[in-house]
Amino acid sequence: MPTPTPDYRRILLTGAAGSLGSHLRRGLAPLAGRLRLADVRDMGAAAPHEEIVRVDLSDRAAAFAAIEGCDAVVHFAGHPFEQSFEEIAAETLPASYHVFEGARRFGVRRVVYASSIHAVGFYPVEEVPGTRVMQRPDTFYGLAKTFTENLASLYWDKFGVESVMLRICSCFDAPADRRMLWSWLSPADCVRLVTAALTAPRVGFSVVYGTSANARAAVSNAGAAHIGFRPLDSADGFAAAVMAATPRPDPNEVASRVVGGGFAATGHPDDAG
Repeated sequence: MPTPTPDYRRILLTGAAGSLGSHLRRGLAPLAGRLRLADVRDMGAAAPHEEIVRVDLSDRAAAFAAIEGCDAVVHFAGHPFEQSFEEIAAETLPASYHVFEGARRFGVRRVVYASSIHAVGFYPVEEVPGTRVMQRPDTFYGLAKTFTENLASLYWDKFGVESVMLRICSCFDAPADRRMLWSWLSPADCVRLVTAALTAPRVGFSVVYGTSANARAAVSNAGAAHIGFRPLDSADGFAAAVMAATPRPDPNEVASRVVGGGFAATGHPDDAG
């Protein structure tokens, strides 16, 4: 039987040293002849099919050099926590711009971006927001995600760069609290989600929520079936243990009311300390 031809010649994976990046490093290997791994941190030794690039994506020239020669970018670089506006403006926003502008300049076919539930974090859980609702960020972190989502929309409409925004909710080895009984995305389903985003025949500009097949749901992927994401894991098997180990939250607290959870309850980062 002939060996299947990979979907891409070379995929750039940013944030390759992170917890999600390490799963994607293994899971995306079949999709490309070469996998170029990028991070500011050490990524260990390269496998035969890998290329290692230590890069700060806020550096325009360095970012462009990492993107050149790739035909897809999986952009998972970034700090997974709240930061000051000044930090975001200096690092996160330029990095996102350089990824999309590099994609335009070098003919990248598709960008897959690790957005977040925090781009819509102030929606009440009972509204079950879909993929086409107005953004409602719950933090400066979420605001940075909305910037990149809008940047991606511009680059699709104006320059034809296809992209998928993955609003990842809670990606851990197992759900740790009651909120994660709806928000949990298993690492294996995260790989399936990114794979679907890379291999769907056409995505244009798409938004997809990253959750596993959980019975409880506070977001809806009803408008995202075209990418073909089929989660195989579920938080349901953890439900009894999680509920036994954690108290019932106050339904009137901000963290319980909205899909952003605890992020929505935090104050201004400049006031911390």
